[in-house]
Amino acid sequence: MQHLCQLLEIKNSELARLLRFSLYGLEATLNQARTEFPLDPGAKVCDDVLQELHNLLQPLPLQQNTSWENPPDDLKLSHLREAFNSDSELSYYLGNSQLQSQTDSDLWNEIQRKLLRVPEDLAASWQQRTLDLAQEVGAIADNSNLYQLPFIRDEIIYPGLSGTVKTQGLSLSQQALSNSQIPQGNTSDILAGFLYLYIKFIEIDPDLHHALKSVFSFDIISFHSKPERRHQYIEALSDRFQRIQKAEKNTDPLLILRAWIDMDEAIHSLVFVPPAERYSWWGKLQNESRRILKKVTDEANNAGNEVRIRQLSGLYADICALSKDDLQLDCGGIPGEVLTCLRIYARINQEESPGRVIFRSSR
Repeated sequence: MQHLCQLLEIKNSELARLLRFSLYGLEATLNQARTEFPLDPGAKVCDDVLQELHNLLQPLPLQQNTSWENPPDDLKLSHLREAFNSDSELSYYLGNSQLQSQTDSDLWNEIQRKLLRVPEDLAASWQQRTLDLAQEVGAIADNSNLYQLPFIRDEIIYPGLSGTVKTQGLSLSQQALSNSQIPQGNTSDILAGFLYLYIKFIEIDPDLHHALKSVFSFDIISFHSKPERRHQYIEALSDRFQRIQKAEKNTDPLLILRAWIDMDEAIHSLVFVPPAERYSWWGKLQNESRRILKKVTDEANNAGNEVRIRQLSGLYADICALSKDDLQLDCGGIPGEVLTCLRIYARINQEESPGRVIFRSSR
């Protein structure tokens, strides 16, 4: 176990990545088997193994140094937390949950991640406000110390801090993606980006949920409260990635299209509660998948097929006939409207495939 831990902690290691994926798969398999065989004589030991795997796979936090952190009752950024918690416009998009962080470093990252889910203009004004309030206590923006997330482009998502408060910021990194050594295909670069970016985001953001029907049909599940679902979701996402790679080798445009519809569903089923606003950083990130799906649809039509896809939005009453197994929330958005489209509606050569949405209850 000691050497497993040492290997998993090595940054930018392909061997560490493969080990982590293998352990995720083992954990998901044992969880499923434990459910199917509750009276198995090895059940108790299996529970102990699952606990060891869970502890081993705990996400690595953004780099922190407790030597400069203050006790929870003496936060330098406490005024920032109070201002954020009391902002009614933020509550409209984020719900009424209060910030949970107990250190300045955690608080900075929690606030900045939440701002990725609100409209970009509101996020921009609040990002500037966080920098101004941090500067009042002697902390300044630091773009040199960033936790890198693998993706198809380089982008500083938000800065870290130096001075009286020291913490990492967050960025997208092409180099981190290239280190994954994913085989390239027509769309594998963007898919690999989503795959690895989502895995990393799940590790660092406890607010993330999933609504992927193939993993669990009946609710929106928190990864924080149901860690076993995290590994099942990652396994499903990885499986759909591999199916697209196989479809591209086959070169059948309809096979590629169907695989992409499933992958797009998995991408859009990684959600927050309430779901991120459509024109937020997070919403625009996910929309990159829909733009690729539109291109794949055009290629299928150019090959002589008759394909129509539709992203479901607006009043739920107007689109419910085109969707199936929808999920309902009583927070976020406007009552009676679709909050997010998890799966697009598709009509492929006269065959209909219903979409799936999360909508706000009309009460």
